[in-house]
Amino acid sequence: MARNFNFSAGPAMLPTAVIERAREEMLDWNGSGMSVMEMSHRGKEFVSIAEKAEADLREILSIPENYKVLFLQGGASSQFAMIPLNLLRGKTNADYINTGMWSKKAIAEAKRFCDVHLAGDTSDNNFTSVPDEDALELNAEAAYVHYTPNETIGGVEFGYIPETGDAPLVADMSSTILSRPIDVSRFGLIYAGAQKNIGPSGLTIVILREDLIGNPADGIPTMFDYATHANADSMYNTPPTYNWYIAGLVFEWIKDQGGLSSIAEVNQRKAAKLYTVIDNSGFYANPVAENARSWMNIPFTLADPGLDAEFLSGATKRGLLTLKGHRSVGGMRASIYNAMPEEGVDTLISYMQEFEKQHG
Repeated sequence: MARNFNFSAGPAMLPTAVIERAREEMLDWNGSGMSVMEMSHRGKEFVSIAEKAEADLREILSIPENYKVLFLQGGASSQFAMIPLNLLRGKTNADYINTGMWSKKAIAEAKRFCDVHLAGDTSDNNFTSVPDEDALELNAEAAYVHYTPNETIGGVEFGYIPETGDAPLVADMSSTILSRPIDVSRFGLIYAGAQKNIGPSGLTIVILREDLIGNPADGIPTMFDYATHANADSMYNTPPTYNWYIAGLVFEWIKDQGGLSSIAEVNQRKAAKLYTVIDNSGFYANPVAENARSWMNIPFTLADPGLDAEFLSGATKRGLLTLKGHRSVGGMRASIYNAMPEEGVDTLISYMQEFEKQHG
């Protein structure tokens, strides 16, 4: 059966090799006579799956020993509340950088628990850039600094990691994690929903420096305390076991590709190809400042929006799926995460060029 090219922003494509292996192991994992979906999360079979997944992720990202890796539920959106509840640690304010819809949602939730100071804000240009690093206005009393390195909807990406001094840097890496190497030691906390570069929706990864665990807000719910999960190896309650297993297969796949340096080369090449076609065209346009363009999410518009429906219909017939842009932005959006093969980007480019010849 042929596989289409799914450009969805999430849930997104998984590597074909991962899906094939999951299919092979669906009824009987490793001779256990059980599907992973049927296993007790405390049984030796699943514990071995969980431990290997964490070990592989630590290896891929070179995660220092003084960081905990948590496999949680609730999506990245639950982290919008968990972060201030755990990281304020007696302080009353935090810095946030506002660069798009996901930043805005994190800010709105944080305002329920503390005073939010905007250290940077690009709403005045409709979130088509990121603040210059030297223009950030950090508050010396902030408990932490939060930013979104890649905004999925607007296709905006930071080209730098903010320097925040003693304040821990917190990053929502849902749409950029595992797309390239990063220096984890520069962050106090990294969190990411799985459904883009890690695995199926329903799992959230949190990478947290150990000294930030403990001393949460008074009255915090047990499940919202990072210590609860860190002390129980992410098994205080039943975790999303099958999603954790699939994530482990994705981590193995990344290692098989040569690790994050190799993944980054492919991702950069895919994005450069697509941006080149857009920039060399009088028919397509990308609204994002060149120094803030995302590798993962590439929005583009047609010269005549009246052709959008026809473009999408023709793309679907070619097996190019889920290219419609977010309703807040319009136009098209091609999300080209790790699992999108270069062939998929090449096929999209060919279709875009043909469509321009017909209608340009």
